[in-house]
Amino acid sequence: MPPAEAIQQYLTGAWQLMMGRPDGLGRLDLSVDGFWNSFFAIVVALPALTVGWVSVANQLGGEAFSERLSVVVRLAMIDLLTWVVPIAALAAVARPLGIAKRFVPYVVASNWGSALFVWMMLPPAVIDLVIPGAQEATAALSIVIFLATLALSWRLTNAALGLGAATATWVFAGMFGFSLALLLMLQPLFGLAPSA
Repeated sequence: MPPAEAIQQYLTGAWQLMMGRPDGLGRLDLSVDGFWNSFFAIVVALPALTVGWVSVANQLGGEAFSERLSVVVRLAMIDLLTWVVPIAALAAVARPLGIAKRFVPYVVASNWGSALFVWMMLPPAVIDLVIPGAQEATAALSIVIFLATLALSWRLTNAALGLGAATATWVFAGMFGFSLALLLMLQPLFGLAPSA
């Protein structure tokens, strides 16, 4: 795992890209090692992810600890797959789509940016844990934060790819659509359908 100072630098770089500053790429490690190390962003996001999993498990998991733990484990598997599988799918089509040279910068930026997005989504999950009856308010807050992360994610994609707004838009839309479809497929597969 990269040292704390490097992680802070990478998160700063991802934030700069979200602010539309392509020079944020200069703060990222775009080497082969940097590419693989960027998946440690999952570890950086893990505390915030766990709070979210626990919040959902409290709603879906029943009274027994073992039932709630089972929900947490299944949510963790779903989130891990929806983080990694779309990147693998993009890797498979990057060359035919003409973005192979920008694949590594995009993935590195996207991984560190995703860690920031997970932390941005933490407040509603914390409120759910502390005030379980405030679900309507936390749902509204979640939607606002989610919409903000979509805008920031597009900006990060555009800055990281550096191939123009049109290319950024179809890469962003493709990754978002694929991730959403995968999530909707995995939830019932793991016994966590939205209607559950």
